[in-house]
Amino acid sequence: MSYDRTLPHRRFFYEIAQYPHGSANEKPLSDYLVAFAKQRNLEYMQDELYNVIIRKPAAAGYEDAPVLAIHAHMDMVCEKNKDTVHDFEKDPIRFVVSDDGILRADGTTLGADNGTGVAYMLSILDADDLAHPELECIFTTQEEIGMFGALALKPEDIRARRMISLDGGGEN
Repeated sequence: MSYDRTLPHRRFFYEIAQYPHGSANEKPLSDYLVAFAKQRNLEYMQDELYNVIIRKPAAAGYEDAPVLAIHAHMDMVCEKNKDTVHDFEKDPIRFVVSDDGILRADGTTLGADNGTGVAYMLSILDADDLAHPELECIFTTQEEIGMFGALALKPEDIRARRMISLDGGGEN
């Protein structure tokens, strides 16, 4: 079995792993998200904590449906093995694929919490063939150290009244 990096969510997961994004060091990934939105002519905003909201207009036939927010946090826990040389402030995550096709990081944490959520959101924003209402993809920062990014969001910046969170952090 091989790890197919061409699948959209896997491709985006690989891309975001190239940017440092530990808690309180999310600016490189946040700037990548802004560039992603600009390249696709999507409405976006980036705040002082580097939270990013990217909006995608509704698909044809869904213009009257209520806006839907999708949320994931972009920071990761930064841990490494004692014998691993890795600087989380500047080095990308190095991937290895086991013989049974499982993706792992080489001596560090993988960043799947919540990089997988971010990757899926980018896949949705990038796709042209999905039926959906207007979307607000909300990428928050500093979740791993206290949800400071989410706490800093301004209610007036969020149009949606329905949300799917791609991180199981409870109902707090």
